Amino acid sequence: MKPTSIFACEAQPVLVEGLVRVLEPEPDLEFAGAAATPLEALQAIASLRPDVILVGQEPGGAPDGEFLRELRSVSPQSGAVLWVRELESEEACLQLGFRGVVRRTCPVATLLECLRAVGQDNFWLEERGAQPAFGLARRKNPPRLTPRERDIAQLVASGLKNKEIARTLSISPGTVKVHLMHIFEKAGIQDRFQLAAQARRLLPG
Repeated sequence: MKPTSIFACEAQPVLVEGLVRVLEPEPDLEFAGAAATPLEALQAIASLRPDVILVGQEPGGAPDGEFLRELRSVSPQSGAVLWVRELESEEACLQLGFRGVVRRTCPVATLLECLRAVGQDNFWLEERGAQPAFGLARRKNPPRLTPRERDIAQLVASGLKNKEIARTLSISPGTVKVHLMHIFEKAGIQDRFQLAAQARRLLPG
């Protein structure tokens, strides 16, 4: 079985070297290369087509949606993992198109679990572990949501909680819960995590 190939877009050589050493003893994972800048990464990824792309994020830096779109254009089958210093809105990262979010300070076993999960076309968050890309992924067309359901799905995917959504839309938290139940049923998903993970397909355009 072909090992899962891992490419790192990371500006700090010490982190890349550490990644190489972590992957060396793992027979099912292999280091495919690294680049320090987005431009260098795009050029290398277009040629290598790795299974997983580990995207380093500097302190205070926001996830770069445009860079992720360019990554998908040159290697659409690659799964991108955001490699962060601090976990913030994981749901918002999934909405951008990342398939996983993991801290740079996490245990080695956790990093390996994330890489394996995304390499197998699953979603992965540090607090939730691997989640299969099921439900909406099996449908040819996205479900028909009402305008209000679309608004709520967008806000959930952006990382807002029910009370925050209620304040934003001037409705009650109970009404938010009812709308979420309808969204889950229509989309064939079970919870907010899966909603965030499937948001790009659930809310096209």
